[in-house]
Amino acid sequence: MRQNFGEAFVETLVDNHIATVTFFHPQSNSLPGEVLRTLASHIHSAGKNKEVHVIVLQSKGEKVFCAGASFDELAAITDEASGLEFFSGFAKVINAMRTCGKIVIARIQGKCVGGGVGIAAAADYSIAVQQSAIKLSELAVGIGPFVVGPAIERKMGTGAFTQLALDAHRWRDANWALRNNLFAEVYDDTAALDQAVVALANQLAKSSQDALLQLKQVFWEGTNHWDELLLQRAAMSGRLILSDFSKAFIASFKQKNA
Repeated sequence: MRQNFGEAFVETLVDNHIATVTFFHPQSNSLPGEVLRTLASHIHSAGKNKEVHVIVLQSKGEKVFCAGASFDELAAITDEASGLEFFSGFAKVINAMRTCGKIVIARIQGKCVGGGVGIAAAADYSIAVQQSAIKLSELAVGIGPFVVGPAIERKMGTGAFTQLALDAHRWRDANWALRNNLFAEVYDDTAALDQAVVALANQLAKSSQDALLQLKQVFWEGTNHWDELLLQRAAMSGRLILSDFSKAFIASFKQKNA
């Protein structure tokens, strides 16, 4: 099943009990609201599909896994309601990964920025390549990594999350992300990455589904309040993005990248 949004798309293919969910956007795999909502829907659907035993989440392209929020949509936010609506898209994706009932493997083939780091953190097992540097750039925009924060802090710990959140201009390399538990494995190239992803996905697809479901529940124990928490966090970003600071940054960014 594939849904297109111009050049952007979200697609799910099921083979050998493995659902591969792929997203793409021509602007470095940034995620506008429509793509976020569709991505969450595909993850939910894969979780409900009895033929699916494991989910592989990936993006198309080579250099960037996910650049986070779409700056075009950030620039279009004019009130708190539309801000909440946009940022809740990231909440829906993370909560879909959390509640889908299937183990989610993330194939990280490039850089992760902002919400992209959150998606990598929300996966149960993220496998990356050496070029997969990470950065939480939200503070530079005048907001904060509020929505993705719980997933990142849960996976990496408060210390690493604090470093990423406060030093918003600095890239951390894939080995730093590996040492701090965001990535489970890091490989030199995409060929080795794909081999590792396929091997783990096939192994899990043949494993006890009852055991995997209960493991998933154990992994995410204590997060039942995230449906409300992440929406509260989305509202925080939705208010801050209306500030003069944020508007000036977004205008400057768009001008530089015009």
